[in-house]
Amino acid sequence: MESFFGHLKDDVYFLDCQTNDEVRARVADYMAYYNSERYQWTLKQMTPDEYRSHLLTA
Repeated sequence: MESFFGHLKDDVYFLDCQTNDEVRARVADYMAYYNSERYQWTLKQMTPDEYRSHLLTA
């Protein structure tokens, strides 16, 4: 969790958000990116979704 929030703060720009809904949308978009598209070295260079599927089939 700490790693996710660290990356979220580094990768997403929130200062131009005018409403809480805009912040929620950016966080939701980043979560989708983080889990489905962003490869992670600690997960054998797979996305979290790929790694979970890999573990479930093993």
